[in-house]
Amino acid sequence: MTLWGGCFEGETNERVRQFGDSISFDRRLAAADVRGSMAYAEALHRAGVLTAEELAQLVAGLEGIADEIASGELVVGAGDEDVHSAVERRLTERVGATAGKLHTGRSRNDQVATDLRLYLMGVIPRLREELGGLQEAVVDKAAQHLAVVMPGYTHLQQAQPMLFSHWLMSYFWKLERDANRLLDVEGRIDVCPLGSGAVAGTAYPIDRATLARRLGFSAPSENSLDAVEDRDFVAEMLMWAALLQVHLSTLAETLIVWSSTEFGFIQLADAYATGSSLMPQKRNPDTLELMRGKAGRLIGLAAGFLCTLKGLPSGYNKDLQEDKEALFDSLDTVELEVPLAADLIRTLEIDTDRMARACSDGLLATDLADYLVARGVPFRRSHFLVGQAVLRAEQRGVPLRHLTSAEYAAIAPCFGRDLYKVFDLRRSIAARSARGGTAADAVKAQIDEARRRLSAARRS
Repeated sequence: MTLWGGCFEGETNERVRQFGDSISFDRRLAAADVRGSMAYAEALHRAGVLTAEELAQLVAGLEGIADEIASGELVVGAGDEDVHSAVERRLTERVGATAGKLHTGRSRNDQVATDLRLYLMGVIPRLREELGGLQEAVVDKAAQHLAVVMPGYTHLQQAQPMLFSHWLMSYFWKLERDANRLLDVEGRIDVCPLGSGAVAGTAYPIDRATLARRLGFSAPSENSLDAVEDRDFVAEMLMWAALLQVHLSTLAETLIVWSSTEFGFIQLADAYATGSSLMPQKRNPDTLELMRGKAGRLIGLAAGFLCTLKGLPSGYNKDLQEDKEALFDSLDTVELEVPLAADLIRTLEIDTDRMARACSDGLLATDLADYLVARGVPFRRSHFLVGQAVLRAEQRGVPLRHLTSAEYAAIAPCFGRDLYKVFDLRRSIAARSARGGTAADAVKAQIDEARRRLSAARRS
């Protein structure tokens, strides 16, 4: 069923129809479309456009369609170009000509903008809950392995010793920013475009503030032109999903490296690894690789939609139909992936001995420089002198702690015989007790704060 065509004499080319139809993907907006239509029918009645009897007919018909949608019984007709025409066609089949009054003063332009916002307002609470579940998995795993020592890395080179729990908690804070960004965009979605018409507003006395409240929005949109063309919120959701996916990708990449034979820091549970069709010994981190790989697609969807938006003239344009496939694909991906990532973290096996054995004396070079600073040597000078010691150890093929006191004294007399106390990984870690540091007490404080925030989010 088309919702236009009175001034057309010829038929639409079949390929054009197939090219332009969106029913294959926008049908997931059907429940939102019905919900918006019921509220709009009530608004038309308050404006004196519909009689009480007509309103009752329309609401009953729409309620029946809502039941069909919920049960999966709504059948898409051959001529239904989009979800709006499918719903109106079915309403006409149910209540007859009265269905034609529902579209009075309404355009598909403000209708689809409203549907999409309603849909997202239903999805976002689920996304927040799933993100919270992943954050809880991270916090619980960190608490279970609070004191595990491992090398910290920069440039994938050993840098300084840290606690595994500190590394894992770094992802809690990335995810916390993702959660906060989601709340932020939710506030901008919470605006009702319905009653804006096609571009210039409605000629009927619709009480848009009441209509907005009826649909659960905080307020109606302020400008009809902006209301129908605004897809900032879609772009923001796409960018939110892409950035979340980037965080999951970096987590996946690190775990892929750590699961290799060369590192051996972690092992995936069997449920989250796969084997090889040829090599019997393989335990492939396919789940993590897909997590890493999907980042490219979600980044592409966000960038692609921004390219769509940047060339549009003012007003509604059919190009905006491109918002839905990108949005649904991104949301479907993260909705499936985030709980999967949480389960993967919960079941991750940590080889604490392997992590500890991987820690070299080079990790304590900065501590040795700090030792000289405590003896009055300016840091830049101490940095150079420790670099000389590192070079000497490399030349001899021994760890820093195996250089003799005479060798240290030959580099600089400021090296005392007590320098060997520096070569204690846990002492180094414990020294970094400032807020946000890797000391056990500091990480415990992070965990406590994380749990406080998660508890507050569950109550909100």
